[in-house]
Amino acid sequence: MIEVHGMNDNPFYDTSILVYMFDSSDNAKYNSARALLEKIASGTARGTISNQTIAELFNVLTTKTDKHMPIATAAEIVHDFVSSTRWQIVNYTAETVKNATFSCKLLGTPFWDTLIAETMKENNISTIYTENIRDFKKIQGIKVVNPFKR
Repeated sequence: MIEVHGMNDNPFYDTSILVYMFDSSDNAKYNSARALLEKIASGTARGTISNQTIAELFNVLTTKTDKHMPIATAAEIVHDFVSSTRWQIVNYTAETVKNATFSCKLLGTPFWDTLIAETMKENNISTIYTENIRDFKKIQGIKVVNPFKR
């Protein structure tokens, strides 16, 4: 985990945004997500993900998309994220899980999304790129951006 003091300017990318970077079943979302990926790949932007989102990405690409991706291909994608210097990777702790269960109970938000939000907060990340505006907007201190909305 990278130590950050103050707010982190690198937005967090939710799993759904990562999936569209590789799944072209929705052409408009694929193109938007690819444009975000290109900015990060070229070094004009940085992004933050967590071990949770990388694991979810692998699972979705190999089991839940219209055209299941071969495991070897999805594994390469995961390896590229883990090896990249363009992506900051953060993780959660037992304390994060405890905080997420409390917030989940208090706010009525889905656990896995709440865990992402708590991981963001612990790493001073305030912005998330996601399609899931409904659940994340309930969590104080998180700015939600849907890159597919114009």
